[in-house]
Amino acid sequence: MSKDLVVILTALNLEYQAVRGKLAGPRSHLHERGTRFEVGTVQGTSCRVALGLTSKGNHSAAVIAERAIQEFSPAAVLFVGVAGALWDTARLGDVVMATHVYAYHGGTSEDDGLKARPRVWEAAHGISQLGSHLARVNDWADETPARGRTPQVRFGAIAAGEIVQNSKISAEARWIRQHFNDALAIEMEAAGVAQAGHLNGAPVAIIRGISDRADGTKSSAKDRDWQPRAAANAAAFATRLAVELVSEQEQMAMSQADRAQTSDRRTAGVSNTANGSTVGIMAGSVKESSVYVHGAPRTTGLVDLVTELEGIREHLNRLHAEGALDDDTNCEARTELDAARLAAQENTPGSSRAATMALKRLRGLIADFPELVARLAPLVVAAGDLS
Repeated sequence: MSKDLVVILTALNLEYQAVRGKLAGPRSHLHERGTRFEVGTVQGTSCRVALGLTSKGNHSAAVIAERAIQEFSPAAVLFVGVAGALWDTARLGDVVMATHVYAYHGGTSEDDGLKARPRVWEAAHGISQLGSHLARVNDWADETPARGRTPQVRFGAIAAGEIVQNSKISAEARWIRQHFNDALAIEMEAAGVAQAGHLNGAPVAIIRGISDRADGTKSSAKDRDWQPRAAANAAAFATRLAVELVSEQEQMAMSQADRAQTSDRRTAGVSNTANGSTVGIMAGSVKESSVYVHGAPRTTGLVDLVTELEGIREHLNRLHAEGALDDDTNCEARTELDAARLAAQENTPGSSRAATMALKRLRGLIADFPELVARLAPLVVAAGDLS
């Protein structure tokens, strides 16, 4: 799993552009079957995002989501865009994050009417908890235009079907509001993405900006006004969520590495006896010597850093040869390692930051190997000290 990468998918180009505007240095990534993604970092962070366009509908969204999960092994998949509100709870411009998703077109048609038989997917607990936390902190929104108000984040069910819903009085509109009366919003892709995430064990979050009321008042003129604003709000919340998800993954990896080091220290121990005698050092003074207790020597300069990076490369080679590190992760890890070394050797004003970012991305890729993460930690610090 790439713990420093989150996949973000959208159905419309308008939504895609809203997310893309949050990314620095997006570069094209072509899947072998022709699906095009762009991979960049959320501005000012080390969080990587793989951005893709699914087009409308649950079926195409499921296929592209499945493809993205297999291609990137992300920490999470976020589906981001606009939706219609079913009730007045969510106002235009607000963001709805799904607590669960209904595929509402499941049912049986009988003599006394259509009986609902939906499929339901709940949001991953960790993502829901983090989303609620960000909503409470409430510092995720971009600057609000003078004519607008600060958007709010709402949590509840989202209904996903196969049609654009724009009525309050049609038979289907009444049926949806009767059988799914806890759904805050309605759209056309969430069920497909949720199913793909469920089958692949990937956490999924559905994040929608409210652009209309799905009640017959939707129009081209109103869409031109509210769709960009709703898409921008959804993109702002989603990218903030992605950054926090990656940060949590990094913290967990570091915590695991710390626990592993502590365990090693407890078991390794130091013995200063030999053949029943105590072994020690007695001296009036000690010069030009270093003593390391339960730790590795600190990397202090470019030569040391480059040498240590070569050691990391050899460690990666061993893991890959043993089959512990898969081909894709090994390739990405070596790319980041090369980028870090090149940046460090350039010795320019921006090289320190570039080397640090590359090493942080590498740390996310190797998070499943605590020993290697622990070995990398002082190199991240050393890269930052090169400036």
